[in-house]
Amino acid sequence: MEEIYKIFGTSFINPPAEYFDDKTYPEFQNRLNEFKTLLKNQVLNNEGKSYFKFGDGDYFFLKKESIGSAKPGNRALSKGYWRINHKEFINGSKHNDYYMCELLKQNINYFNELFPFEIDFPAEFVYGLLSNKWLFSNFRNQIGIIGASEKIEIIKELMSKQQYQEYLGIEQFNDYISIPQKFACDDIKKTRELVKKQLSHTTSRIFLLGVGHVKSGLNYLLPQYKQAIYLDVGSGIDALAGIIDKKRPYFNNWTNFKLSDDSLYKNVDFLHYEFDGSETILN
Repeated sequence: MEEIYKIFGTSFINPPAEYFDDKTYPEFQNRLNEFKTLLKNQVLNNEGKSYFKFGDGDYFFLKKESIGSAKPGNRALSKGYWRINHKEFINGSKHNDYYMCELLKQNINYFNELFPFEIDFPAEFVYGLLSNKWLFSNFRNQIGIIGASEKIEIIKELMSKQQYQEYLGIEQFNDYISIPQKFACDDIKKTRELVKKQLSHTTSRIFLLGVGHVKSGLNYLLPQYKQAIYLDVGSGIDALAGIIDKKRPYFNNWTNFKLSDDSLYKNVDFLHYEFDGSETILN
């Protein structure tokens, strides 16, 4: 792909056509530096901000189209859209502080159809800065994690292993916030209260989160629950749990670490990932 879309310390296998055109986003490197500076200043000043990462799945969910993870019964919902207060998600999705979207033409078109404002940053930034561990080296001892309960338990166990600590370059995550892995959108009020209660006892200044479609009704409220930066890293949470598909943008040279206790993975929703023997096993 074009040199301007490369992020130091990462590899992107089989990038789409947009990454071979330097006119797709010529400001990529300048905006990446601005993004890093912005995050550092916000964390330093203990600000409260929400970052919303938009993808095609979010489009389908907000449009009530039963495709992929947005199909009732698959992940976000156990029941039909008509049985939830879908407007809570429509309205909530429009009140975040910053918006990120991958540089794919289709995704940008989807975003522009739903939102009356510009994309602030490419979503590629959060993939790259997690994959090359920039986030960990710059915010050591200030990071919390928000994700599906099954993945949170795996990350906790991985973080108890010295080899994994050394890989990430940190000794710990300050806080872990769990949400239901499936059907968190069924009752948005209940999910909000669950997260709000957990956040009340936290000390992190920046949270990395990947919570699926419930973010449309949740993310914008998080800085009100607890003042911090809430950075939507999406499938980056899968990377931390050692189950990222390396074909995902900027994760080709990520090492998936796997715990030897297979029971921890029994109820995990893997999406597209399958163990292939390339994982580093931790006992």
